[in-house]
Amino acid sequence: MSIRVFLVDDHPVFRAGLRFALESADGLEVVGEAASGEEAVGALRLLDPPADVVVMDLQMPGGSGIEATRLIRAQTADDDTAPQVLILSVAEDDHSVVTALRAGAHGFLVKLASRQELIRAIHVVAEGGAVFGQSVAARLEGYFSALHVLPSRAAFPELTERERQILDLLARGYNNRKIARDLVLAEKTVRNHITQIYMKLGVNDRMAAAVRARDAGLGE
Repeated sequence: MSIRVFLVDDHPVFRAGLRFALESADGLEVVGEAASGEEAVGALRLLDPPADVVVMDLQMPGGSGIEATRLIRAQTADDDTAPQVLILSVAEDDHSVVTALRAGAHGFLVKLASRQELIRAIHVVAEGGAVFGQSVAARLEGYFSALHVLPSRAAFPELTERERQILDLLARGYNNRKIARDLVLAEKTVRNHITQIYMKLGVNDRMAAAVRARDAGLGE
């Protein structure tokens, strides 16, 4: 089954090139596109079946990619079929990257990324994993290493030991299937634990939980 991809970028020529690059790859299907975050949020509500991955520009008129990502994740927070968001942007400063992740994005690539890197990232994100380009990953490593790190048990006393184990694997970018396999649990059990983790940490999505976890030293 093909991965259904929705493109969001305000430059029509770039969108056309992106569409051509993705549609010529096996296993990918571009099911729609939008020129702004606001347009994307409205169009994605009408897609049936829904998109699997949204490739989102960061800076656009008519609603930023950050706000659009937040709205997309918020309106489908409890839906297993919610699209994952992969940011594709010329900006790669610490603030942009971390803000995108807190908004619910599952990946961040620069627009100079190769076609192969982009296709691989879409597949990883579609499976529920997290992915970053080499330069973005280096910036994140520097950002998190500069933070004051607390022991995980002290940082999250409200979590059970099992929840901390799952949060640690989630912060490493594992999807539910891989977490279940590593901990010898049913995927439904993993989903239930993750729901409890979200409630206890006061977050709405996977990437916000991962950022909190990595702030506290998990996911190393």
